[in-house]
Amino acid sequence: MITLPRASRPDEGDDGLFYQQPRLVQHIDLGFIASLQEVFRQYLPENATILDTMSSWVSHLPEDLKTAKVVGHGMNSVELAANPRLDEFFVQNLNQNPKLPLADNTFDAALNTVSIQYLVDAPGVLAEVNRVLKPGGAVIISFSNRMFPTKAVHRWQNSEEEERVDLVQQYLLAAGGYTDLRVHRKLPTGLTFFFSQQRDPFYCVTARKAAADIRG
Repeated sequence: MITLPRASRPDEGDDGLFYQQPRLVQHIDLGFIASLQEVFRQYLPENATILDTMSSWVSHLPEDLKTAKVVGHGMNSVELAANPRLDEFFVQNLNQNPKLPLADNTFDAALNTVSIQYLVDAPGVLAEVNRVLKPGGAVIISFSNRMFPTKAVHRWQNSEEEERVDLVQQYLLAAGGYTDLRVHRKLPTGLTFFFSQQRDPFYCVTARKAAADIRG
């Protein structure tokens, strides 16, 4: 099993203070969202129970996707309360306490959208995500090249974009209990950059909880 040390950040100050001001803005463009929704349609079954980690006022789920329940997690209660797709939510600083207050084998899928770069112990958090997923449940981790530079971990900032894809896969392998790792990407180049809705590069790593617990 891969072991990764706890990551450091330029700003190790109180995350609660940094995120206390609601940010009701889009952090990714429409093309990125469309690419993400294509992955969601592939991995999220109808009437799924979904955990949206490190969420905000929008979950980017397709409007016509019926869900049984969506539980949101984040750092700002105002943002989470404004998210129309969440049936319930909780606020927790995963960098202080990665233990999720959720039961084992509960969710069909877990999402992390453009936020994985802020975790100082991403494998620890993903191990918890694995615990609360049902066997065969999907985790969908998407990211672009945007970030809050003071809060993104150094190893993320010091990596090229493709190296970040490898880093997320390392996180999942270090967490243990995942199988079927796959990479999805859509990169705007040439004329598509000027004539499409997508300017942000789209990267996504998906995996599934192993049917049997292979950690140890």
